[in-house]
Amino acid sequence: MSSPSNAFECRWHASRQLLAVYLLAQLFALGSLFLLSIPIWASVLGIFACLAHGAGTLPRKILLTHPKAFMGLRRDADGWQLWNRASGWQPVQLRPDSLALPLIVVLRFRLQGERRIRSICVPRDSQAADLHRRLRVRLTFSRRRWAAPE
Repeated sequence: MSSPSNAFECRWHASRQLLAVYLLAQLFALGSLFLLSIPIWASVLGIFACLAHGAGTLPRKILLTHPKAFMGLRRDADGWQLWNRASGWQPVQLRPDSLALPLIVVLRFRLQGERRIRSICVPRDSQAADLHRRLRVRLTFSRRRWAAPE
C-alpha cells in the first residue's frame, strides 16, 4: 500500500468580493475625514494616506496585477513555496496565526531570509470551490506546516 503524496499546488486570481470590501472600507475612511471636525490640513493628510494605501494595496494584494503579487502556493518535498511573476517559486515559512475559514484563507508567512511577516487573503471567489476547500484542508491538517524552509 502506497502512502499519499505530500505534493499540493493551487493558484488564485483577483477577487471581486475582496475588491468591493476594500473599496467600501476606503469609502468609509474618506467619508469619516469629511465628517470629523478636524483642521483641513489633517483631512488632506488623511486623504493622501488613504490614496497612498490604495495605490500600494490594490495592485499587489487585491487586483494581483503587480509582478510581485503572490498568486500561487505549493507544498512539495522542499516545503511550502509561494509564486509570483517576478521571482517564480520562493520558499516560505507559514506562520501559526494563518487562518483557514470557509469564506477566506489568510496566509501569514515569512520569506526565506526576511524577518518581516507578510500576509495574503485568498477569498473563496478567487478559486474554484473544490480547490479552496482543498487549500483549507491542507493548511489545517498538514504536518510540519509551520517548519522553516530548508
